[in-house]
Amino acid sequence: MLQGLPLILLLVGAVAFIIIATAKLDLHAFLALLIAAYLTGLIAGLDPAEAATLVTDGFGGILGYIGIVIIAGTIIGTCLERSGAAIVIAETILDYVGEEHTTEVMAITGSFVSIPVFCDSGFVILSGLNRSLAERSGLSLSTLGVALAGGLYVTHVFVPPTPGPIAAAGIIGADIGLVMLAGIIVSAPIVFVAAIWADRVASNYHIDPNPEMTIDEIKDEYGSMPSRAASFAPLLIPIALIAIGSIAAYPEAENPELITGTLQRWLLFLGDPAVALLIGAFIAFAIVPDFDSSVTDEWVSDGIKNAAVILAVTGAGGAFGEVLGALPLQSFITDTLGGLGIGLLAAFIIAAAMKSALGSSTVAILTTASLVAPLLASLGLNTELGRVFAVLAIGAGSMTVSHANDSYFWIITEFSDMETATAYQAWTLATLVLGVSSIIWIVILQNAAGLVF
Repeated sequence: MLQGLPLILLLVGAVAFIIIATAKLDLHAFLALLIAAYLTGLIAGLDPAEAATLVTDGFGGILGYIGIVIIAGTIIGTCLERSGAAIVIAETILDYVGEEHTTEVMAITGSFVSIPVFCDSGFVILSGLNRSLAERSGLSLSTLGVALAGGLYVTHVFVPPTPGPIAAAGIIGADIGLVMLAGIIVSAPIVFVAAIWADRVASNYHIDPNPEMTIDEIKDEYGSMPSRAASFAPLLIPIALIAIGSIAAYPEAENPELITGTLQRWLLFLGDPAVALLIGAFIAFAIVPDFDSSVTDEWVSDGIKNAAVILAVTGAGGAFGEVLGALPLQSFITDTLGGLGIGLLAAFIIAAAMKSALGSSTVAILTTASLVAPLLASLGLNTELGRVFAVLAIGAGSMTVSHANDSYFWIITEFSDMETATAYQAWTLATLVLGVSSIIWIVILQNAAGLVF
């Protein structure tokens, strides 16, 4: 079996193959990751039967861990989109924050909507509202476009049940509840970084909003709108349940008298991410003003279809990671990087390179998680909190940077009426700032957690 430097060169070659196959040859990431998994194992010297078993075990293992969570999350997102709840969330935040802070409102709104909805879908859903608010507040469409895009982007890479961080948590073995809580803590200030950038930089590029509809007309298009409480419930209740479940997992060791017996078992059950997200999905059904069988049939079918590609790519990423875990990489990494204390930075840099090359943040997260998972001990991240921070560092790298090979870049450009050159200056540079700001904040939090725990 290959050892040392030849094995590292094989790994580099596998990554290069994934990049070329997806970016240049237009091969789907699902197939590229599976081919890379098989070829890496065979070339490294694994027994062919063992390589085949590792791929299938890795594929099934990761989907068994997070498959239901991803599907339930996409169903929630579909209901929020089609019921008009996303618009209600935006209006609620606007009322509480105030129209004088419209930029912050759009960034915060994006951060909420993107938790169950893909950021590109969220931008399309809210683009009409974005234009109307820009017209009403007298702001350039570029200002609110970048603020909304940034808010959507941040929680997209940090906060489950968005598929990327969930998949990374599954591959790396991090607790999803802790990833969710830590992701929210990381996201909160970075969302405001996006708003500040939009106000101070994106605002220099004036774009007339030219709204096709007023806010009232947008609401009329949706028909009867759900209440504010109902609109937020499918997001906040699963998050609360998962957080409570994570807390309930600790008293057995730390405070045996606090939560024990039947109560603890039920809290752990309700706080299981799959259970919590399924509960959120049924809550989402309840927000639909005109509930009928099309919701439980057609909408759920559409949500499952939307999840299918993510499930396939996630499973392939798990297969690739399983093969890498069977190779003797750790000793070489320990000898070369182990004493440098750059574990989080290494994860960030790899994810940033993958993002810049591949365009897709989700694929960058999955590929990097597969690469990093077998190296956690060597990078000094093989603890419960270390794995959580590894997921967050990968998420930060997967934002850095969004440019012409990223479909989200073109959605922002198209729906914000930006010239390509403007988008590079207003948006691509923004993603560089967001990514670097995020990893700095994550390193600070890791050091603070090390002092406390």
